[in-house]
Amino acid sequence: MNSQIKEMSQRLTMLRESQGYSPEKIAKILEIPLTQYLQYETGESDFSFSFLYNAAQVLGVDVLDIISGESPKLSTCTVVRNGGGYEVDRRKAYNYKHLAFTFRNKKAEPFMVTVEPNDSIPERHAHEGQEFNYMVSGTMEFYIADMVYELGQGDSVYFDATVPHAMRAHGNEPAVFLAVVVK
Repeated sequence: MNSQIKEMSQRLTMLRESQGYSPEKIAKILEIPLTQYLQYETGESDFSFSFLYNAAQVLGVDVLDIISGESPKLSTCTVVRNGGGYEVDRRKAYNYKHLAFTFRNKKAEPFMVTVEPNDSIPERHAHEGQEFNYMVSGTMEFYIADMVYELGQGDSVYFDATVPHAMRAHGNEPAVFLAVVVK
């Protein structure tokens, strides 16, 4: 098991307990099966960003509190240099770099996302809010509801994130895009 996933699982358990929620209660609030929630807490299952985002909202913390264990500290400005960002590398197909990880009380969560080519249809997830994705390089298939769009460099999509969605790199090259999740 990936050590980052294990650490995130432990923080999730601690945050849930500190809020006084039972596993049954939080699974119900998050509208997921209890068995799935318990797999997240034990580190047996990888986290989707949708789950992390929704759990952070319910627990009243920043998503980075679950991911890194550190609360953001800055409230005026944060600068992330080229290639920087807090790396969230949990799955082979996706790599996220959080681009505002030190900023407190964010109204949006900006990520640079790299999706590796994969032949399988990705599992769709949903979360609260809206999302904006801007293609930096490569091409990808963007799945939302029953629709599929092919996006290339310079293309963008803005959508209701409560509708199940997913991305898949198209072709042999990774797809890189800026994702901004708006709360």
